[in-house]
Amino acid sequence: MKGFLAILAGIFVLASPTLAAEIDSAYTKIDLDKCTPFESWELGQSWACSGYKEYPVYVAEGDLRMVVSYGVDAPNEMAAQQTLPQFNTINDTLEWRMVRNEEGRWDPFATILRFYTQTGDGSEPDGQVLVVTKLEVGNTCHIAYIDARRVANANEVARQWADDTARHFDCMTDEPFRDPN
Repeated sequence: MKGFLAILAGIFVLASPTLAAEIDSAYTKIDLDKCTPFESWELGQSWACSGYKEYPVYVAEGDLRMVVSYGVDAPNEMAAQQTLPQFNTINDTLEWRMVRNEEGRWDPFATILRFYTQTGDGSEPDGQVLVVTKLEVGNTCHIAYIDARRVANANEVARQWADDTARHFDCMTDEPFRDPN
């Protein structure tokens, strides 16, 4: 774990939020070629990446599935154990939902990331799921899975889940929302 923190100390990213609303979004890229390799094992690897305003992002791949977690203890957060059951990969654009704090700065409280799923022969993605993740030290986890191919305005629905649910969601007792289909 100390290695993860040391890697993150040298990573920086520039992002500027729009200052017009109480809740807003910022976007960063996940480029594994620019992330720092963190750990390798027989069937996978993990990386330490930087997100909005240097917010730590942990990405791991194993058994043809990816996990993404956040924060200074990201590998130990619940989100680091959560993925979709299908083989999957992640999109490179990460949306950060933020609220303006008392000092006027933007604090991220949730992320939205598109996962591409494969259930067929694996040559092309079969599905797309927006994964909404709550950001809170010791309480970072998935809160909603939105089927981006089935839900007409999936990005807006994912933002609504983040805005309405993330700040009071308890990762230990609450179950993430899943599309019934």
